[in-house]
Amino acid sequence: MDIGVVFQCDPPASTVVDLAVEAEAAGFSHVWTFDSHLLWQEPFVIYSRILARTSTVVVGPMVTNPGTRDWTVTASLFATLNEMYGDRTICGIGRGDSALRTLGYPPTTLKELGECVHVIRELVAGRPVAYRGNEVRLPWVEPGTELPMWVAAYGPKALALTGEVGDGYILQLADPDIAAWMISTVRLAAEKAGRDPAAIKFCVAAPAYVGDDLAHQREQTRWFGGMVGNHVADIVARYGASGAVPQALTDYIEGRRGYDYSQHGKAGNTHTAFVPDEIVDRFCVLGPVESHLAKLRALRDLGVDQFAVYLQHDDKEHTLAAYGERIIPALRAEHAATR
Repeated sequence: MDIGVVFQCDPPASTVVDLAVEAEAAGFSHVWTFDSHLLWQEPFVIYSRILARTSTVVVGPMVTNPGTRDWTVTASLFATLNEMYGDRTICGIGRGDSALRTLGYPPTTLKELGECVHVIRELVAGRPVAYRGNEVRLPWVEPGTELPMWVAAYGPKALALTGEVGDGYILQLADPDIAAWMISTVRLAAEKAGRDPAAIKFCVAAPAYVGDDLAHQREQTRWFGGMVGNHVADIVARYGASGAVPQALTDYIEGRRGYDYSQHGKAGNTHTAFVPDEIVDRFCVLGPVESHLAKLRALRDLGVDQFAVYLQHDDKEHTLAAYGERIIPALRAEHAATR
């Protein structure tokens, strides 16, 4: 199992770059960032600096969307980074949340998302593609590059689309029972579409906090239940609360009262009191090293290829170091022993 890390692009950007360098040294495979240009700094500028100071980590957004930038611009950004630094980028993409809602726009449609995945993938590979009634391509791209397109989804139609078009699936919560349901749904959709379900990569992303003060860790990561609840609320509004997604994912949002994007993804925010401790424990990875290893092993056994650590709390450096010194080596040793 790969271990990635997810940063917010808070100023100064140099701190994000420094943390990315530390992550590579600690053995992390991927460095992801939020992509919401009103709330944080522009990630693609920062990616260039991260790639210049590292040599192995794969870099990309978790997640971008079809509505913020023209699709050809997004493709050109990735293709340029790949030309400059080797093929070390990845694209996490979804319908759009904070990046669009803070502009007063709704998320894009699933049809647009599927088309966007195709257009970006083809352009970054140097292949021509139909776009807005014209055939377009990036003539300066050398053939042979393939940009992995990993789709983030919760709802049934989005999960089906992921199985149909995604190279990978991003699930933003770390509950093994829910992950099992989501993964099986994506695999079934891939099979129905005539694709190889085993070829799809699965990434679980969630806050991780290493330490013994569980009460404090819960308060520092409760924001995540609010963020997930914001996505789930859209699903419930569309499908109702029975059957579209696992009941454990819908029951807790009954106490939800709106969402404040000025506090999006921030520890200690004021609008997540409705999130109970049970949900925090299920969705996040908390406690001592042994607890982290136990949950990661459970996810690995479900077929999860990567766990991406959301590092939005008050002890980033210690958690980053604990993963580098104890958790990543333990998982690598177990993998080597089974080969």
